[in-house]
Amino acid sequence: MSTTRTALRRAGAVTALAAASVLLGASAASAHVTVHPESYPRGATDGVLTFRVPNEEDTAATTKVQVFLPTDHPVLGVLVHPEDGWTAKVTTSRLKTPVKTDDGTVTEAASEITFTGGRIGAGQYEDFTVAFGQLPGDTGRLVFKTLQTYSDGKVARWIEQPAAGGDEPENPAPALKLTAAGAHATTAPAPAEASGTSDSTARGLGAAGLAVGVLGLAAAAFALVRGRNARP
Repeated sequence: MSTTRTALRRAGAVTALAAASVLLGASAASAHVTVHPESYPRGATDGVLTFRVPNEEDTAATTKVQVFLPTDHPVLGVLVHPEDGWTAKVTTSRLKTPVKTDDGTVTEAASEITFTGGRIGAGQYEDFTVAFGQLPGDTGRLVFKTLQTYSDGKVARWIEQPAAGGDEPENPAPALKLTAAGAHATTAPAPAEASGTSDSTARGLGAAGLAVGVLGLAAAAFALVRGRNARP
């Protein structure tokens, strides 16, 4: 009987740890604003960036998203793809250091894109797609600080940058890695079925965690019954 109880305790512990790991992974994977793909070659031209914005709040909707583009390493030729229900405003700023291109010298570039008018509900996300004419070739990373405003007035500030070799901060800013020229863009986002689709990845992982819990408990119960039936 003691062997059965030990098996039951071990099964319960493994079940709890497995379910917790899956659920925490789902939460971490969907919690913050990200940019896709994860990387582009330095100086890449005529590409697309997608900013994925999940809604973290259970009782409020996301009603405004502000993406700030760096002007010390500017992204040139920004165009915004129209998203149903949303209005995009692109703000440009004069560059401290003009950029020379094949088409001439560029003195202004986009510094902020503000999306308003739409709503991202609880358990949902929105993809905002931005095309660019040219990425900078003089840096290894672009950081896009982002503000996410909710219908209750709360503002999530995705503006923190990780230290070199350090852990990810609590409120990380979306960051694009720029690789050696000639490399390919990596990890494009999975397409949404429709605007405002719920975050199926997080929900799927959550369901998987619950399934692990159920299976673990069933195994433990089977071990207990088997042990009782085995007694003389």
